[in-house]
Order: sequence, then structure tokens, then C-alpha cells
Amino acid sequence: MKIAVLSRNRRLYSTRRIIEAAEERGHEVKVIDVLRCYMNIVSRKPSVHLEGEMLEDFDAIIPRIGASVTSYGTSVLRQFEMMGVYTLIESVALSRSRDKLRALQLLSRKGIGLPVTGFANKPGDSKDLVKMVGGAPVVVKLLEGTQGIGVVLAETSKAAESVIEAFMGLKADILVQEFIQEAGGSDIRCLVVGGKVVAAMRRQAPEGEFRSNLHRGGSASLVKITKEERATAVSAAKILGLSVAGVDLLRSDRGPLVMEVNSSPGLEGIESASGKDVAGIIIEHVEKNARPGNTKTRGKG
Repeated sequence: MKIAVLSRNRRLYSTRRIIEAAEERGHEVKVIDVLRCYMNIVSRKPSVHLEGEMLEDFDAIIPRIGASVTSYGTSVLRQFEMMGVYTLIESVALSRSRDKLRALQLLSRKGIGLPVTGFANKPGDSKDLVKMVGGAPVVVKLLEGTQGIGVVLAETSKAAESVIEAFMGLKADILVQEFIQEAGGSDIRCLVVGGKVVAAMRRQAPEGEFRSNLHRGGSASLVKITKEERATAVSAAKILGLSVAGVDLLRSDRGPLVMEVNSSPGLEGIESASGKDVAGIIIEHVEKNARPGNTKTRGKG
């Protein structure tokens, strides 16, 4: 097969592993910087171009699109779908997962366990907003934040109100969530591929920190997940329409709670912790599903 990986940096671990896994299986791989692509929006013959050449004859597209380029990256992905090319992550699903509020709303509608979450626009709402999610301590998150950036733990109601009002004063959209004390600064990352959890790891925040992101100094270790956790992760990925997803769960007294669903999950931590060839599993899924027009939305939406 001829596979295109949409990535701005081929040296990143996850991109490198996907290239290696595909080439080991005899596939031809081209890494494409999505921001350097440009599109011809023409009736019945849409196309994507790069450096004067039309990008065509690909059997599959594997998007590794960073959060900072979601809008343009999704547009390029949609264009490939309109051309009939199979995309591992569909454009609509990518958009859903990157919009944290929309993702939580979709998951809540289907009854998936979630931390109690509030969303508001005016500073005058802050006191009732904190009360609504169960009172301090609360976690305040920037809607556009990634890798633990823009996430604050407010330990008192006054602190929470101050943080909320400060973010809102900067015209930033935020979420306010209950703090799951019993999680102990850890979460579970489940890697879902094709409707199955293929690997899982426990991420633990360093001492004095509540964010367990590996980019923030958290540690990763192998973990055995429960049937309920497995089912929750698979359901969350399915609801958002993701064939590959990193589903982050918190272990709470009321069962597993979905913290976030990542459509471009990093592979380094979970491959190291689990010992699984996750990149190879992803390529196997592409091999089984890559055929012209095998995209549910085909660029719609």
C-alpha cells in the first residue's frame, strides 16, 4: 500500500514508529506536513497539492495532526475523504475529539461516566459554577489546552473563583470539573484500536503535582484494567467515531470516569510501559480497512 502520514515532524517518536511499522510490512510511506498542503476546491474533482504536485494514488491517510493545527489539518483530511481515500481517523471524529466540550456532551448523552463538569461564559457565574460541580477543590481547564497545559487545581472556593475570573478576563473558554481525590494523582490511558483496548498504562503524577501527563514529569507503568474500564474506553472511542484513540480514565469511587479522549495518542509511553507493538497493531488495522470510499462521512459534516 501507499500510505501518507500527516505529520509536521517525522522525527517524533510516534511518527517514526508508524513509518517503521508500515515499512516493515512492505508499504510505501510518505510523510506530509499538513500546513504545506493546499487544496483545489472544484466540482467533482477535489484535489490536494504539495510543492507543485498533486497528492494522489494513496491507499490510506494516517493523521498525526497536532492540536495547534486542528482546523487546517481537518480541512486537508476532509479533502482526502472527498477524494475517496481511506483515512484512519475521520475528519468529523477528529473535530469532535478536539472540541473538549462537544466530546463531553456526546459522552454524557450516552451515559458514559464523567467528572461533573461545568461550562460558563460570564465571571458572575463563577460562584454557582464551583458549587454546581461539588465545591472546592476543583480543576479549571482551558478548553484548548493540551498535555496538561492550562490546567489548574483550585483548592478553595475563593481560589477557584479567582482562577475562573482571571481566565474569563482573558476571553478564554474554560471547563470547571470536580476533583477526583481518590484517583491519587493517577489516571489510566487505554489505547483503543478498531474497537478493542490493545494496550493500557497507569500514569502517576510526580510528588506535589496532580497532573499525570508524561510531558509534565509523570511516570508510566503497566496496569491491569477491569472489564468496566475496558468497556468504558471502547464505548468512548466508538461514540466519538474514533478507530484509534487514547482514552484517559480516572478510577473513582463510582467507577471509571472518562477524563479525555485523544485522537492522536502518543505511542512512546504506552509502548514502553506495555511492551506492545502498538504501531504495528495500527498498521494491521489500516491493512484490513483501507479501500477506496471506506469512510463513513466521506468529507460530509
